[in-house]
Amino acid sequence: MRTRLQRLLALSVFALAAQAGIQASAHAQVSFNIQVGPPVPIYEQAPVMVPGYVWAPGYWAWHGDRHVWIRGRTIVQRVGYRWEPDVWEQRDNRYYRHVGRWERDTAYRAPPRAQGPRFAGDRDDDGPGKHGKHGKKGKKYKGDKHDGR
Repeated sequence: MRTRLQRLLALSVFALAAQAGIQASAHAQVSFNIQVGPPVPIYEQAPVMVPGYVWAPGYWAWHGDRHVWIRGRTIVQRVGYRWEPDVWEQRDNRYYRHVGRWERDTAYRAPPRAQGPRFAGDRDDDGPGKHGKHGKKGKKYKGDKHDGR
């Protein structure tokens, strides 16, 4: 009952303000900066990573009127990218949070492509395969990948 009364009172104040020509800025609700700096990050031991996963460290998030700690977590790795964790940047007397994101890893080099399975009779050098340059009766042998052309 009390919460309902508070909502009704807030709506009434907003309606009166709108009638008086005072308008709330939508931009102020979207822009996110605060004047209270985050506490020192909490150290979390990263677990042993399973192949294909990376560690996203914890960070301080702003929740209404205070900072709250969001615990670190494992996330699925994106091949060719690296995880940039959440950070707070101070400019003048304000703090801006940069949300964690994937950044292209310029040091990443793709592994060589697999050659496919090897079969008995495949050659290890440039010499002829099991049936020579051509298979029986002069036809090209399908299993001979290196026909010398």
